[in-house]
Formats: sequence, C-alpha cells, structure tokens
Amino acid sequence: MSAPDPEWMAHIPRAARAFLEGRRLDEVECIISDTPGIARGKAMPASKFSRQSQFFLPNSIFYQTITGGWAEAAGTEGFTEPDMILTPDYSTATAAPWTADWTLQVIHDATLQNGQPVPTAPRNVLKRVVQAYHDKGWKPIVAPEMEFYLVARNIDPGQSIEPMLGRTGRRAAARQAYSMSAVDEYGPVIDDIYDFAEAQGFEIDGITQEGGAGQLEINLRHGSPVKLADEIFFFKRLIREAALRHDCFATFMAKPIEGEPGSAMHIHHSVEDRETGRNIFTAEDGSETPEFHHFIGGMQRHLPSVIAMLAPYVNSYRRYVKDHAAPINLEWGRDNRTTGIRVPISDAQGRRVENRLAGMDCNPYLGIAASLACGYLGLIEKENPTAEFAGDAYTAEEAIPRGLFDAIDLFEDAPALHDLLGHEFARVYSIVKRTEYDEFLHVISPWEREHLLLNV
Repeated sequence: MSAPDPEWMAHIPRAARAFLEGRRLDEVECIISDTPGIARGKAMPASKFSRQSQFFLPNSIFYQTITGGWAEAAGTEGFTEPDMILTPDYSTATAAPWTADWTLQVIHDATLQNGQPVPTAPRNVLKRVVQAYHDKGWKPIVAPEMEFYLVARNIDPGQSIEPMLGRTGRRAAARQAYSMSAVDEYGPVIDDIYDFAEAQGFEIDGITQEGGAGQLEINLRHGSPVKLADEIFFFKRLIREAALRHDCFATFMAKPIEGEPGSAMHIHHSVEDRETGRNIFTAEDGSETPEFHHFIGGMQRHLPSVIAMLAPYVNSYRRYVKDHAAPINLEWGRDNRTTGIRVPISDAQGRRVENRLAGMDCNPYLGIAASLACGYLGLIEKENPTAEFAGDAYTAEEAIPRGLFDAIDLFEDAPALHDLLGHEFARVYSIVKRTEYDEFLHVISPWEREHLLLNV
C-alpha cells in the first residue's frame, strides 16, 4: 500500500499524480537548465524532498562550457562560487518513466541569496522577456517544432555519425520526407516516445519524417512560452531515453550527418491582448494589423544580433547551407519555406509568424527568449518590414552571420536586446561562447589532416 501523499503533492499536475496512483514515490530529481540546456541538479529520496522547501547549487554552473570547461565570467567578485537558492516549481513536476523506480522530475526556480532572480539562469531570461510583454498588456504565444535524428550508437568521436538501423535492417532512408513507411522503420522508438510523453502529461501535435536519414519532427501545441520551453527541456531527455532503449542515440545537433539537412527548432509566434484574448496580429475585420508587420520588422532588424543564441555552437553554422532546408536570409513571405520568416496558412484568429532560423541545438529557454525579444522590439519601435518576398528566397541576399565568432560580435553590439534579456546574462553568455570557440580551435579536424597535412 502506498504511503499518504505529502502536502506538496497536492500542487503537482494531474499527469504526475496519475503516474503515481497506487504507488509509492521513491525519488525526486531537482533540476534546472544550465546554459546549454543540460539538466543540472540533485536527486534525492522522496522523503527528504518532502522535508525541505529549497536546496542550493553554485552559480558557476552558468559559467561552464559545453565541454565541461570553465569560462572566466565570475565578474569583479572573483570565482567564489556562491550558492543560488533553488525553489521547486511544483507545476512542472512530471514523471521520469524510464527509471527503474518511481521518480518525479521537478524544475526549480533560481534566485540569489537576496531573493532576486539569478540573471544568468536561462528560464529566468525567458521569464524576463515574457514579463516585458505582460507589462505592455500582451500575452505571447509560441508553438515550437522539434527536429532531431535517430542515429546508430557512436562511442568513437573519430567516426562519422550514421543513421540508425531500422526494422528492415537497413540504414534509415533519406530524402523520404513525410513518408509513413519511413516513420514505421523506427516505430518502436516512436512508441516509447509516445508512452513517455503520455506518462509525463505532454501533448504531441504530430510526428513526421523529415528530409534527412533518420530525421524526425515533433510538433507541440501552442501555449505559454515558459511552459513550452519546459516541455522541450523535458522532451530532449525523454527522446534520448527512448532511443537508448533501442540501441540507438537521439541527437539534437544542428548538423550531425554530412550531406544531410540540419535540425531546426522552428518557433511559431502570436501575441494576444491580455484583457480580451484577441490576437493583436488580426484586426476586427480579419485583416493584418500594423502590429503584425511591426513584429516581422523587429525580427528582420534584430535576428542577426541573436543568432549566437539561436545557433550557439560552431556546428550550428553547418546547418545554414543554401538550398539545403535552412534559410539564410531575413526575407518574409506567406507559406514560403525558403524565407527565414514565414507566415503559415491560418484563419484570422490563428495568424502567426514563424521564425525558421533557430537550430534544435539551442537552449529552448534562450532560443524562445531571443526570438520573442526581436518581435517585442519591433512592436515597441514600430519597425516596418521589407516588402513580402515572392519566389525562391535562396536567391536573396544572405543576411545572417555564417560563423559563431561573427555572431558573438553582433550579439555584443546589441544594447537594446541586452536591456531586454539582461545585461549580466549578456555579459556572461558572450564570455562562455568565446571560451567555447577557443576550445574548438584547439581541435584539429579530419578535413584538415586529409587536405592540409601533405599539401600545404
């Protein structure tokens, strides 16, 4: 028989309570997203979790690079690693159905010891941007799309990544976009993804085969930016766990396989009036409003300055290849997937703007925050867009940085965005990214050894 529920369990979502119905909770994972989007935190017995209202982690987790190194970003106080206070957000409690025991995950809010939000915590950065919308009487709505690859186990970084073996015993077929047979090829993995998502209370709007070998796309329902970022944060982990059950890896690298398309995190945006619930992109007669155009104009003007957040690694820029399923322009168009900014087909109330530049390797909190920030500044500045682009926008002028170093330069020279995202976050993020770039420069690639070793 299960023990009586502790008081805090009255505040968790229905799906988490259903997962534990008739069972005894064994463990709670207290987690927070670091800068790359990796879950950091502590696992503890459920009995201990129920006896404490907070726990502590050093603020240095936001100075760590993707390689595990450390950026010199501590500031004038020096690298003393003071503790942050982490408080559970019970509304995020969700199952960890792949574990051997009965476990819940809970995302925590990070505050300084004076009670202020930790400015470098990605979830806090997104909350800051959302609050800016709320202060203007607006409610931002997002709907993300997640692209990723299922690949063969790769335990030797010196070996090229290959698609996973499907049920036919062949490598997953490429260039079979939207093929149901291709989806069936790795059906057991998808079945586990559905089961895990259901146990966690997440609603999947659809799964499709994308254009790459072993590449899938999951669409999520529209909703609150913070809630959707939480879901993507959780989804990355559950998808990886589902893949491991079937002797393969799931990867969210922007460009994992040579010659195949990259993986994007397309973000659909709309904005509602907080009092009326009306989509501010649509007038009473159903026509497009000035706000709709200002939002697009803000994206055109400011997106180059946040590419370092939407494409955060050297590999990210391998995705931006002309005529290869990733726009490299800032044009906008209706129902045009070659433009960086797309207006999908919809009814008047569902009118929205899609940012197609973000990579799936970005931290979901930071990627959504950056995209929303660009639209917000367009609304505030009443920025007008260029004329709608007609035709193949791959023929248009390239308008985004093509490498991380240039992207960081643009990010550092964007004071209006720093005001919105937070100056301390912008300072630390820039230092971390430059440190990662320097780490990359120490690595010699196979291409360099093949073509330069004996030829130069």
